[in-house]
Amino acid sequence: MVKRALISVSDKCGIVDFAKKLQEMGVEILSTGGTAKTLMESGISVISVSDVTGFPECLDGRVKTLHPAIHGGLLAIRENEEHMAQLKNLGIQPIDLVVINLYPFKETIKKENVILEDAIENIDIGGPTMLRAAAKNYQDVAVVIDPADYDRVIEELEQSGALSRDTKYRLALKVFEHTAHYDALIAQYLREQIQGEFPEVLTLTYEKVQDLRYGENPHQQAVFYKESGKNPGSLVNAEQLHGKELSFNNINDANGALELLKEYSEPAVVAVKHTNACGVGSGYDLFDAYHKAYSCDPTSIYGGIVAANQKVDRRTAEEMNKIFLEIIIAPDFEADALEILKGKKNIRLMKLPEIQSKQPENALDLKKINGGLLIQNVDGQLHKEEELKVVTQRIPTKKEMEDMLFAWKVVKHVKSNGIVLAKDLQSLGIGPGQVNRIWAVENAIRQANLPIKGSVLASDAFFPFADCVEAAAKAGITAIIQPGGSQNDEASIEMANQYGIAMIFTGMRHFKH
Repeated sequence: MVKRALISVSDKCGIVDFAKKLQEMGVEILSTGGTAKTLMESGISVISVSDVTGFPECLDGRVKTLHPAIHGGLLAIRENEEHMAQLKNLGIQPIDLVVINLYPFKETIKKENVILEDAIENIDIGGPTMLRAAAKNYQDVAVVIDPADYDRVIEELEQSGALSRDTKYRLALKVFEHTAHYDALIAQYLREQIQGEFPEVLTLTYEKVQDLRYGENPHQQAVFYKESGKNPGSLVNAEQLHGKELSFNNINDANGALELLKEYSEPAVVAVKHTNACGVGSGYDLFDAYHKAYSCDPTSIYGGIVAANQKVDRRTAEEMNKIFLEIIIAPDFEADALEILKGKKNIRLMKLPEIQSKQPENALDLKKINGGLLIQNVDGQLHKEEELKVVTQRIPTKKEMEDMLFAWKVVKHVKSNGIVLAKDLQSLGIGPGQVNRIWAVENAIRQANLPIKGSVLASDAFFPFADCVEAAAKAGITAIIQPGGSQNDEASIEMANQYGIAMIFTGMRHFKH
């Protein structure tokens, strides 16, 4: 039975109605600061926590509830006769219900130009302490942290006069999940102020976005979580304008398309299937870019995901509408373009205004393994201008150089071993995920839908043997960009010179496993 409740909330949504219903049931209400003022202004009788502790709030409100008169009332086990005798001797009354939510730390750090001092001031101390105390003693004390639970609590109290042990257990679990999340956010924010350091103990926190129908396969359960933060340019911030919910594979593939798209500032379109690009094009406008991406592989783009870095216009929408696409992601859609694309029931249309925003340099890339976690900085670099080096007798033409840098952006996001052929700012053939490099070269050549004579080749890592250069030469490829660094570099350079191929070393590898 709830006789006494302590209420102290930052988020005051719904708290007045909740407190009124408690008072109607004869519950005595204790409160602090702004919450007490809000409740009293609404005609609710409130006992100040200071009157209970006999000690005023101090240090600008930093100290209010950290007192035995409060925590004794929360932690005493009701069935423990010694505990209850001590409460009586100390003049402490039990508290049966705690309703608290915490200082808005997450909202504070999301603000533009927030400073460390403001973030620190929004770290709650007394709130988590009371929450954890009440949750630890959940069999005797109900603890509510989420306004979404107010109605459920009132309904159960009205029906049975008390909260069940199961309800109190679930509310306590919610508290520990929330306080763990809260503390992890604080640690994460403070860690971000120190660049380049990996902690000895890492706690990560994510917020649930939605339950998914299933995972990679129908027999796997799945959920979508997001990082706590602003996440500009991330799929978690996209607004879905049309279509059913995204699936696990949709989300994974769409993320791959977005990460590749961010490499381009000029109008560009990326088509992805199973996280690998199947067509990439850059042009003078979006229609030109889409035509290039589509033409690379008209077969694989069917049922794929298309990401564009410009507003989708009517003309481009008409072309996109000619085939089945799972998803189109763009910063925006012209009104008539949107109407055209909405004509297909099963297409998902996603609006992401900050589509070109990249992850910060200190962002982490996580790979889960059985029993552990691999963590690295994201691969945020493309190449270093000063390390680009012509290693062959023939210097690439300006056009070849443009195409090589275009292809280098694509191959960075292709599963290793990865090879990309390109010409006129258009991918022609993509050879992803092979167990040796010559197969990747041969696959890219074989899969090319367009003539590749006069094209360039990009390789995500060095050539271990000269056979890759020879295969490229026989296919009519005129320039190659690769990291270099193999013991057999000289053999590859000699082969390139033999065929008159220009070759650039970047000095930077882009494995993607």
